[in-house]
Amino acid sequence: MRRGGPSVLGIVLAGGEGKRLMPLTADRAKPAVTFGGTYRLVDFVLSNLVNADVLRICVLTQYKSHSLDRHITTTWRMSSLLGNYVTPVPAQQRLGPRWYLGSADALLQSLNLVNDEQPEYVAVFGADHVYRMDPRQMLQQHIEGGAGVTVAGIRVPRAESSSFGVITPGSDGQTIETFLEKPADPPGLPGAPDTVFASMGNYVFTTKALIESLHRDAEDDHSVHDMGGSILPQLTARGEAQLYDFGTNHVPGETSRDRGYWRDVGTLDAYYDAHMDLIAERPAFNLFNRNWPIYTHSNQLSPARFNAGGMASESIISAGCLIRGQVTRSVLSPGVRVDPGAVVQGSILHDNVVVGRGAVVRGAVLDKNVEVPPGATIGVNPDRDTELYTVSKNGVIALGKGQLVP
Repeated sequence: MRRGGPSVLGIVLAGGEGKRLMPLTADRAKPAVTFGGTYRLVDFVLSNLVNADVLRICVLTQYKSHSLDRHITTTWRMSSLLGNYVTPVPAQQRLGPRWYLGSADALLQSLNLVNDEQPEYVAVFGADHVYRMDPRQMLQQHIEGGAGVTVAGIRVPRAESSSFGVITPGSDGQTIETFLEKPADPPGLPGAPDTVFASMGNYVFTTKALIESLHRDAEDDHSVHDMGGSILPQLTARGEAQLYDFGTNHVPGETSRDRGYWRDVGTLDAYYDAHMDLIAERPAFNLFNRNWPIYTHSNQLSPARFNAGGMASESIISAGCLIRGQVTRSVLSPGVRVDPGAVVQGSILHDNVVVGRGAVVRGAVLDKNVEVPPGATIGVNPDRDTELYTVSKNGVIALGKGQLVP
């Protein structure tokens, strides 16, 4: 963000392993997981930053990052003439022969990126959430508030607090009084005792405050070297942290239905539910907002085709699909084939999945290149599914990349 405005460097933390999203993360980093048919999870944060004119972005990668690195380098090509870029940055072991100890250590080991750019502010955002956000509004509050760090927070039920970093705002509603990482029993908000502010994993730092806090953390032998567990409590204790209420953020083209939408898709159930949000009659998250687009790579494929007997309803069907069976309430990625007599219901099929003649797939997530043989069933016999596949707490059945179906 230049041309008369404040200089901002974007750093996206994309090195997470994503164990709770297995088997989709068995062969790739979590931010590289397909979402919504054609997107990768990382596309949402990158689109938000780029739409807001943050045009110099480093994506810190580590775990099984090949497909993520390839996606970024082939998709996110910025204008080199203007000095803009989106670049993956693998773990470089700049501070010795070790990998990242945590998200704060990832930033510490990557401070050369900050020193090279010399930005006034650094936007440190997570890479695996589904949402739209204009970071410029958060930056403006950060500048006006004069804090060392501003943390984006969203209101969530207090019962879910153990899954998030929880922010307790001060009496002014903006200064962060306490920051607790995944607490079991945090206090509720004034006037809303069953609600808390959860950290979205998006932070705007004044560069000096970021560098100083990372060095202080590195000297603490008892630290877990994590943003939520270490850096934010440290800056909160020093009175340098403030809250940005995501509920006040507005993007062009939003609807009353999808305003303030944010989902952490870190589990199979959350991943599945977020897809179901896309295909509702009035989508809870609208992929068709052309005023704040989500960008991704577009393969050179033919349009989707429906042969005699093929039909789809309440579904997203990507390019290159061939539908000769029946598809309802599902999301199909490019190149999926559904053969005659096959039934796909309430499912998410990744690239090049084949559902054979007369097969049935219900309530399932099939990773790329899975072939369901003619007459086979998934989601029909719970005991058999549990024996053969990964089944989530809420009963979502998941098959990994190329997994064999008996």
